[in-house]
Amino acid sequence: MSLLSVIVRTATRWLIPFMQLFGLYVIIHGHASPGGGFQGGVIVATSMILYAIVFGLSAARKRATQRLRLVMESAGPLIYALIGVLGILVGGVFLEYRIIPLPYEPHITSEIMISIIEIAIGIGVMALCITMFYALAAEEALAAEEVK
Repeated sequence: MSLLSVIVRTATRWLIPFMQLFGLYVIIHGHASPGGGFQGGVIVATSMILYAIVFGLSAARKRATQRLRLVMESAGPLIYALIGVLGILVGGVFLEYRIIPLPYEPHITSEIMISIIEIAIGIGVMALCITMFYALAAEEALAAEEVK
C-alpha cells in the first residue's frame, strides 16, 4: 500500500463522520433553513459513495446491505404517505398538518410533522442514491471484465 493510499484512507475515515453529521443537520433543519430531506439525503449518500470509492465496493456493501437499503427505500415514502393520510383521517386534506390532534399549538404541530417528513425524505433519498451508485458500479465492473 502506497503512502498516498494511507493518506487517502485516513483522511476519508476522518471526513465521512463530518459529512454524515452535516447531512443530518441539513435534514433536521430543512423546515427552518435552506436544505431539507433531499439535499441532506444526498449528502449522507455521498459519504457512503466516498467510502465505496476509497475502500472498495464490497466493503461498502457490507456497511449498507441490500436489506437495509430496501427497508430504508420503503420506509421513507411510507412515513411520508402516512403523515399525509393522517391529515385526511382527521378531517382535512393530504399533508394538512395543523389539524393533527397533538397537544401543541397548530404551528408547533406543523413544524413537528414537517420535520418528520424531512427525515423520511432524507432516509428514502439516501438509500436510493446509494442503491443507484452500487448498481452503476457493479454494471461498470461487469463491463470492465468483459473487455478483458
